[in-house]
Amino acid sequence: MAKRAKKVGILGKYGTHYGASLQKTVKKIEISQHAKHTYSFCGKTKVKRHWHCGSCMKTVAGRAWTDTTTSAVTVKSAIRRLKELKDQQKPYSLRLRLA
Repeated sequence: MAKRAKKVGILGKYGTHYGASLQKTVKKIEISQHAKHTYSFCGKTKVKRHWHCGSCMKTVAGRAWTDTTTSAVTVKSAIRRLKELKDQQKPYSLRLRLA
């Protein structure tokens, strides 16, 4: 009985070129590149590649393979953290003024 052919998935176009470790890296990039992403404005998972949502008709700048850059994620988390700190400090300062 013959062995079954190995399923190579998205990397079949490269054949045996470039080595296993490089192919694993490329596979991770290409799977995320071709996947549907969640859109931050309307929350739908319809956005592909050019970061344009067909339902809310908005376009967002991003990277080539993912919809956000690492620096954008860092800035968003810092802004969120600062807003939470600001919201926590407001009631405390109001209590001090009333006392």
